[in-house]
Amino acid sequence: MPDTAAHAELIHTHLWHEEPEAGDPFATRTARCRGYDVFGELVGQASWAEMLLLLWQGERPSPAAARLFEALAVALANAGPRDAAVHAAMCGAVGGSPAAACLMAALAVGAGRFGGGQEVALAMQLWQRGGTDLAAWQQALGDPPTEVASIWPRAEHPPGLDPHGPRCATTVVQALDALARLSPGPRLAWLQAERKALEAAAGHPLAMAGVAAAALADLGFSPEQGEMLFLLLRLPGAAAHALEQRLAYKRFPFFGHEIDPGAAHEHT
Repeated sequence: MPDTAAHAELIHTHLWHEEPEAGDPFATRTARCRGYDVFGELVGQASWAEMLLLLWQGERPSPAAARLFEALAVALANAGPRDAAVHAAMCGAVGGSPAAACLMAALAVGAGRFGGGQEVALAMQLWQRGGTDLAAWQQALGDPPTEVASIWPRAEHPPGLDPHGPRCATTVVQALDALARLSPGPRLAWLQAERKALEAAAGHPLAMAGVAAAALADLGFSPEQGEMLFLLLRLPGAAAHALEQRLAYKRFPFFGHEIDPGAAHEHT
């Protein structure tokens, strides 16, 4: 039988602490997140947003922070079938890929610098640089920082903005307005007030990634945390659309009428 006390010393984490069942080191008797008994105190009492913020930030969130995070999660839950990450999950499902492969496709396609997690991280870095100073933002948008060597291609547009849109999308404006009313931090309210000035300085309208970056910064997350959370919060929609396509592949919204395995089989 292994020495469980000795093995426990090899696990280094401030996030989680487990106590094993007597006589079974592989079963958990008590699980604590940042000191809170998860199954004895949190389950049935805390919301998903409160649990996630506790896990990631180390302390119980304020009611205002929990409300903002819940609202952000709703705004990001489904980017829609025209979004590249959602579309990737749908394509995987139509082809019969398993659930994990569909979600990995959504993560891979939604990870980059065009509406993806990396764009959110870069936009959050701009918040660190510009704060709520319009002049600093105008300078940052006109003179982006030199990037160090990276696995990612160089960004081709200012992060958080839409390089192709003629104007700010209605849903982006609605999300910004709703989140700004809830935010305990200064960035969303400032972005709401200065959006048109920033868009004029950049020559591009605000995108949902920019709204998400401001919200995550107001919640106190780092760019690295914001990138992870953006990827996580967008998965529900990708999963739902993938399941829909698996059940009704002939209704694929872009070329469903051309997908007919039965007809293809008849001609082989």
